[in-house]
Amino acid sequence: MSEQKGGVTYQSVDSSYFEKRGLRRYAGVASLWALGVGAVISGHFSGWNFGLGAAGWGGMLIATILIAIMYLGLTFSIAEMSPALPHTGAAYSFSRATMGPWGGFITGLCENVEYVITPAVVVFFISSYLGSIFGTPEAFQPVYWIACYIFFVGLNVIGVELSFKVTLAVTVAALACLVAFWISAIPNMDFSRWALNIGVGLDGKPVELPEGGGSWLPFGFMGALAAMPFAVWLFLAIEQLPLAAEESVDPKRDMPKGIILGMCTLIVSAFMILLLNSSVANGAFALSTSGEPLLDGFKAIYGDGIAKLLALVAVIGLIASFHTIIYAQGRQIYSLSRAGYFPRPLSITHGTRKTPYAAMIAGATVALLVMLSIWYGADNSATLIGGTLLNMAVFGAMISYIMQASSFILLRRKFPDIVRPYKSPFGIPGAALTIGLALVTIWFQLADPVYRAGVIGVAIWFAVGIAYFAVIGRHKLVLSPEEEFAMSGGTTEYKSL
Repeated sequence: MSEQKGGVTYQSVDSSYFEKRGLRRYAGVASLWALGVGAVISGHFSGWNFGLGAAGWGGMLIATILIAIMYLGLTFSIAEMSPALPHTGAAYSFSRATMGPWGGFITGLCENVEYVITPAVVVFFISSYLGSIFGTPEAFQPVYWIACYIFFVGLNVIGVELSFKVTLAVTVAALACLVAFWISAIPNMDFSRWALNIGVGLDGKPVELPEGGGSWLPFGFMGALAAMPFAVWLFLAIEQLPLAAEESVDPKRDMPKGIILGMCTLIVSAFMILLLNSSVANGAFALSTSGEPLLDGFKAIYGDGIAKLLALVAVIGLIASFHTIIYAQGRQIYSLSRAGYFPRPLSITHGTRKTPYAAMIAGATVALLVMLSIWYGADNSATLIGGTLLNMAVFGAMISYIMQASSFILLRRKFPDIVRPYKSPFGIPGAALTIGLALVTIWFQLADPVYRAGVIGVAIWFAVGIAYFAVIGRHKLVLSPEEEFAMSGGTTEYKSL
């Protein structure tokens, strides 16, 4: 039996369908905070620093402030929407309620790019560190990728309790590493000498000022805007938190607290690392091309003699993000599959552990296939994996932010009477500002040839996904909790499965 509505077809399923797709509640505020912070924290260990070469220290500061404002607008909007619509679907369910099935699917597809590709890039950085620590040849890197995916997908499959405990442990450890660096760097910092050692050469490219004392904005305000895509790495993936809604003990109370506390933690960490990492020996110019800025900062303070130990310290931050985004990847694929947007078998959960093992295995398999095809099929494989794939994730994220902020505005206007346990203090203006800043970020992504390659990758991903949905997926939808809420026009109270 099926029913057609709004260009899609809903098929009837019996109770056994949802019995095979159940989740287990466990997460409290601390677990949710760790999930959000842990997903982002690797960006404080590396990645953000490339913006120094585009903008200088002052320009990177402005870019970080602008991106922090964008994420504040986004996270406070999510903090309102997630307890009002506490579905595992998160971004997809927000858009589904306000923009219909196609809007929900496009938003879900954007996040799918982000959550499948981002852990692939993080595991590439992990393998680079491990290769340096253990002295293995570059050709051995795929072995590290496969081993990491098997181990961390396995941890997530074993159970939600273990997954959140590991998340909390590695997130706290990663933050402890950062705090240890801050404490070490403060007595060794020389801001003018090191943070302001970037000038502009005759060819318009950054040059090192041997004595420092340069301009705060060597590339002007446009340079600051050009650095915004790099500043995104300081906050990218905090928005994954609502994916844990159906595994949260009390999502209506705990989800806003976890999101806001996580964002506050990241803001403090982002500005501390920007200031202190740039203000120790070698400085901003050297960091602007470094693959391991935090490691370089530790070396500047303690010397190269303990480099391998320091590299292990840096790996902790990468592991925190890899583990938590694997979790998000599984829940995101699970939610779209449970509602029929993706093939339904991907939403089957483990019979006793109630974890979406099929979704996590599928996401990991796709990511590994993409990485291996690039590794064995391209000349500059390391550059493509470390750069282009992450740019794909950032581009997909920016589009999803625009869709989520738009959903917030539409939800306020279309469903003013739904129960909102938390209300964003920034309201519609905060969501509108998020949209504007995300559009500016996309514009400067498109201006960079390296980012354009990532955009092409996202376009291919979208083409495949949209073709599947248009031909098959839209005829196989199921009235999951988020679909029922959307179909009822917001009059149906959320019910847990």
